[in-house]
Amino acid sequence: MAVSKCRRLSGGALRELLDSVESVLFDCDGVIWRGDQAIPGAADVVNRLKKHGKRVFFLTNNSTKTRGMYADKLRRLGFDAAEDDVFGTAFCSAAFLKSEAKLEGKVYLIGSAAMQQELRSVGIEQVGVGPDPVSGAQADWAGVPLDPEVRAVLVGFDEHFSYMKLNKALQYLRNPDCLFVGTNTDTRLPLEDGKAIPGTGCLLKAVETAAQRQAVVVGKPSKFMFECVAGRYGLDPAKTLMVGDRLDTDILLGSNCGLKTLLTLTGVSTVADAEAHQRSGCDVRLGMVPDYFVESVAELLPALQG
Repeated sequence: MAVSKCRRLSGGALRELLDSVESVLFDCDGVIWRGDQAIPGAADVVNRLKKHGKRVFFLTNNSTKTRGMYADKLRRLGFDAAEDDVFGTAFCSAAFLKSEAKLEGKVYLIGSAAMQQELRSVGIEQVGVGPDPVSGAQADWAGVPLDPEVRAVLVGFDEHFSYMKLNKALQYLRNPDCLFVGTNTDTRLPLEDGKAIPGTGCLLKAVETAAQRQAVVVGKPSKFMFECVAGRYGLDPAKTLMVGDRLDTDILLGSNCGLKTLLTLTGVSTVADAEAHQRSGCDVRLGMVPDYFVESVAELLPALQG
């Protein structure tokens, strides 16, 4: 199946692909929903996959919701989904700090209330959530009070990101023993009608620049995102399909982890983008070329009916 990449998937090839996998990983926004609306046919596809005995999981770089919040949204939109099926970066960051980094201490969190909740669920205390305006004179900022129990800085999406938060992160990260973790590097969040807003990657890059350090990133395309699922459910990479709308996150994750990859054109990336990567000859860009593409996940329905 990897002989000819970026093939339009249809007909018997659809059934052949689905027969070859045991597990299917779906990105969320742009793949199975847009905003608060399900992609037409997406819930039917997911529910039929489960009825056919496939294991289905949902992977998202969005750190603004807990697993429970995502599961509620999935069910509200008609998907057969449980909290354990969801792997967002809020949850995966907490899992990384607890299980992989074995953190002993607090986290300085540039992030959301959902991230705060996921950290608490694994027994990790945090400081930093909410607004933090500048106070005092410029000469005071380098000496801003710090919590001596903080052993890691975690950066996710934070609508209250500010100069003071950037400054505090720098002060904590001056300690080389302080861990530095980011949820994801997506620089833009696409909205309807071609609009976009800055993504977490912009905030993370600001902290990296100030601290002159690079963060460990847990979200797609980092292998940890897949390992977080595979370690819990024993997934076989050769029998796992990654379905996504972004070449630089979803498809690259699949390539990095040896998964089959399927691009859906209801989100960010285009076939022209994939073909440009394929022509480049660059190893990194070749990792962003999907095995297959479809206009929408709804095109999988014929292979699941009957």
